[in-house]
Amino acid sequence: MSYDISKAWYEKRRLSDADFRKLSLFITSNYGIKLPPVKKVMVEGRLQKRLKVTGIETFDDYLEFVFSTAGKSELLEMIDAISTNKTDFFRESSHFDFMMNHLLPEFSKSGNRMNIWSAASSSGEEIYSLAIVMEEFNSSQRNKINYNILGTDISIDILKKAVNAVYAHERIKDLPIPLRNKYFLRSKDRNVNQVRVIPELRSKVHFKRVNLMDADYDVESDYDIIFCRNVLIYFDKETQESVINKLCRKLKVGGYFFLGHSESIIGKNVPLKQLEPTIYKRV
Repeated sequence: MSYDISKAWYEKRRLSDADFRKLSLFITSNYGIKLPPVKKVMVEGRLQKRLKVTGIETFDDYLEFVFSTAGKSELLEMIDAISTNKTDFFRESSHFDFMMNHLLPEFSKSGNRMNIWSAASSSGEEIYSLAIVMEEFNSSQRNKINYNILGTDISIDILKKAVNAVYAHERIKDLPIPLRNKYFLRSKDRNVNQVRVIPELRSKVHFKRVNLMDADYDVESDYDIIFCRNVLIYFDKETQESVINKLCRKLKVGGYFFLGHSESIIGKNVPLKQLEPTIYKRV
């Protein structure tokens, strides 16, 4: 009998297949994130931490709370827990090379103000990489490009990290030493192995929460560059096309659009023409 009671207790603390399907359908419908059955163990592990924080004992009770009016704030915490946020400084470096060698020299001939949007900015490495590129380009120019960079993400927690701009020193070890010394500050406490992006760079960027599944995006409509990299892989093809079209409505005709190297617009009805692999121009 004691075994049966223990087993029942244990099963209540597991995410059932039925609850996972309910959760997966909700997340996909509202946030576009695909959660196939192989993700069940990952989701269960991440949400068990939320059960501990909230003091809720079972997944049944937790999901009932999350989907209630009283659980709105916890719903955002749940999305933060499930969302995958992986990024690096100058990830997929060919994009930044293209900006420095082709895009910015061309732009500087005809304009002096540039708006850039990183539509899946995660913890900020991409957006600060963009700012470094802009600063490095401007340092060699008589006529500087006045730029503004917006970073958006679905996760509030990850956006807080981006705003704070504090990173483990390990995260910048592959950057050239001159860039490390120029754009990052070491902690005054040498026992704390962290760096922070310099204030001058942080002042050039701002962040806000945007859900790419929304019908429209509460951002400006005149971006010269949009980075939307390594997030569409979590959406189905129809959602990918919808998201790209909504993003393109915020991109100037002639503006540049960057996807991740595992993403493409093949088979999608979108107003983009390819310049190089994963680099496009708005038509």
